[in-house]
Amino acid sequence: MSDPTYTPPKVWTWNPESGNKFASINRPVAGPTHDKELPVGEHPFQLYSLATPNGVKATILFEELLELGIREAEYDAWLIDIMNGDQFGSGFVNVNPNSKIPAMLDRSVDPGVRVFESGSILLYLAEKFGEFLPSEPAKRAETLNWLFWQMGSAPFLGGGFGHFFAYAPEKYEYPINRYAMEVKRQLDVLNRQLADNRYIAGDDYTIADMAIWPWYGALVKNMVYEAAEFLEAHSYTNVLRWTDELAQRPAVKRGRMVNKAWGDLSSQLHERHDASDFDIRTQDKLEDSN
Repeated sequence: MSDPTYTPPKVWTWNPESGNKFASINRPVAGPTHDKELPVGEHPFQLYSLATPNGVKATILFEELLELGIREAEYDAWLIDIMNGDQFGSGFVNVNPNSKIPAMLDRSVDPGVRVFESGSILLYLAEKFGEFLPSEPAKRAETLNWLFWQMGSAPFLGGGFGHFFAYAPEKYEYPINRYAMEVKRQLDVLNRQLADNRYIAGDDYTIADMAIWPWYGALVKNMVYEAAEFLEAHSYTNVLRWTDELAQRPAVKRGRMVNKAWGDLSSQLHERHDASDFDIRTQDKLEDSN
């Protein structure tokens, strides 16, 4: 174990050899590392993503819009392998200069519109189609309150708690305790809100639920970081009730499959170009046909 009394140097320098299994995809500069154009399908929306908690927010919303019968929301979803550095290709950087998934192109307008950051994608699509974002001012404000709560809170969960609890090469008590305290506080915030509300922002299912569920629902169900017992997730009964209800929505089930490249092969749909893909192009079926 490293010396916990580390003293920072006057000027920090990057050591690409240090860190965890994700060290190869992190660097202190922006911009592309190689030339690579992005594929483009036939649908109005082109999504470039991976089924991480941030990535599935967009696919859940697309599938919810399609569930409502909004055919104009048809989309092509292309897998971005972040471990292989796809996010640093020149085409992807042109869509998202921050080199993070998800990123989207709206080709239904001319010229096309690039949209990056998961919260921005949710808000853009909700406003474009007039769904899952209330128009009444107070309800709209409440939905946006919780949407941006997630944007500000989840980095403490993922980059803070998740990193030091599950991914850091060495475990230290101080950062784990610090971020565990904050994550439990966040879960308590949600638990109290959901005590008197069916959904996060009230009686209506909104983009706030779609933003928060992939992170905090996955956390209490032990689908990220395997920390449910450590955090006593069973005690957040309202969060669990809400989590289970959303998990049963058909569009949520489909959205979780898109751009997924791990786990049960029957739940992996690396690319999505048509509604029929869920039945005929999951990885188990593709491998059986080879």
